[in-house]
Amino acid sequence: MFKDVKRLKYSLLPGGFVSFLLIGFAFSLFFILFISQDYASVTQLDARVFSLLKFTVYQAFLSTFLSVLVGISLAWSLAHQSNFKGRSLLVALFSSSLVLPTLIVVFGLIAVLGRNGWINQLSLTLFDHSFGSYLYGLGGILVAHVYLNASFASRSLLHVFESIPKEKYKLAKSLNFTTYQRFIYVEWPALRTTLLSIASTIFLLCFTSFAIVLVLGGSPAYNTLEVAIYEAVKLDFDISMALKLALIQLAMTTLLVIFSSNFRTNVGNVKTSMLIIPWSEPRHIKRFQVAIISLFALFFILPLLAIIVDGIGADFGRILAEPLFIKSFFTSISLATVSSILTVLFAIFLSDTKRNFTLRHRLSDNRSSKFLNTIVSFSGNLYLAIPSLIMGLGFFLLSQKYEAPLVVWSTIALLTANVLMSLPFALAVLAPAMQKTAQRYDKLVFSLNLSTVQRWVYCEYPYLKSSIGYVFALSFCFSLGDLGIIALFGSDDFLTLPWYLYQLMGSYRTSDAAGVALILLAITLSVFILLPRLFRSTVAKHH
Repeated sequence: MFKDVKRLKYSLLPGGFVSFLLIGFAFSLFFILFISQDYASVTQLDARVFSLLKFTVYQAFLSTFLSVLVGISLAWSLAHQSNFKGRSLLVALFSSSLVLPTLIVVFGLIAVLGRNGWINQLSLTLFDHSFGSYLYGLGGILVAHVYLNASFASRSLLHVFESIPKEKYKLAKSLNFTTYQRFIYVEWPALRTTLLSIASTIFLLCFTSFAIVLVLGGSPAYNTLEVAIYEAVKLDFDISMALKLALIQLAMTTLLVIFSSNFRTNVGNVKTSMLIIPWSEPRHIKRFQVAIISLFALFFILPLLAIIVDGIGADFGRILAEPLFIKSFFTSISLATVSSILTVLFAIFLSDTKRNFTLRHRLSDNRSSKFLNTIVSFSGNLYLAIPSLIMGLGFFLLSQKYEAPLVVWSTIALLTANVLMSLPFALAVLAPAMQKTAQRYDKLVFSLNLSTVQRWVYCEYPYLKSSIGYVFALSFCFSLGDLGIIALFGSDDFLTLPWYLYQLMGSYRTSDAAGVALILLAITLSVFILLPRLFRSTVAKHH
């Protein structure tokens, strides 16, 4: 056993160090929050706190329910309508919802569904009727959450539909099943296990949602814990209240993560196969499926189209010359690049260490392997338990205690949050891939006595290159579009593109906001679509 550990030390040490660093950071954060707290005030949970908690859970539950319902309907329709033109493009577009900056989505939805939006203008022109400002409040929060999460759910569930063996469909057809019976006996059993995982992920995302509630909440009645923490720090400077809410949110998210880890499955960059289901749908069912696809596609594409249409009319010459835009652009790109490099490195180190505890020919027989594997996995998924705004509050308290330029604290806080936010997704992609390379090449590498560098160059990197490209793109887009921590640290001296866009929206500079939103959308989609392809093409040339 000692001999195995010695042979695998370069596989164990880097990931072990990263894991220790991350867990050390989490404990430090908890410690900062606890020592900063007046315990007499923590125990006083007044009506406002209960009201905030109640609404946070309520909107997260409704958002999850609607997102899953729409996601299942859309995935079911796409699985059974696999022959129309543009299907693969539409599925790829739905995949992009994962990386679209939430503020961009909100801006697009306001442009289409707001008081002066396309729908209202069309209704006024045709029927002389206005729908008013229904987008602000619970309705708007639900619409935005469904927009982002239903497309994510449908993309994940479509893969489940397409992995159901053809033979099961053939058997169901020979038994003359109706569409309903086919769904209940063939499709639902396959969906059920993945559904719990997707629903728990969506619930966590909606529970800790910040930008959507901040812009579309409209009044304190529709505040969530996350927005209330921001307001307590930034507007009221009531640190005691912010800490109380932060500790409640931490307790809730930790419980949710522990509960949901029992059925969490990996969401990787899995390509769906073009499975042709051997089943001719009845005409009315086919029409229903086409209607679902058309309506959701319209709902998904219109806000993006609105950003493009409104953005094209902006004065880009003036926007690009604005000192604040130039500053925010370079800050965002620099932070996103550094965050992505760190995320890829951390994910590789953690995945490399993890596989030692799960592979039989390595250390999986060791008694402590299961425990150590859990620790490493937990350290990579910290963000699910510690949302970025609570992280930001910890750094904010540190900045009050230890004097340093605000830019230094802001940079450290943003980089930490960006890396932790991207790590769970990076591990979901890289860990299974690195597990496979070890299974394939371990015996050969050990017999040839290759060094760690030689192993990486000849065995690991060629196989992992496309996954690394995907993780880098994903992390870059997450970092570029996040509004969490910058909301606490943002100022004219330190600002990012999302914060600059939020300021423009707040000061009603609609034309400039449209231009910045278009620039942010263009960067996000270009990186997400082109970067993984660039990596894949270099892999093809390499082979």
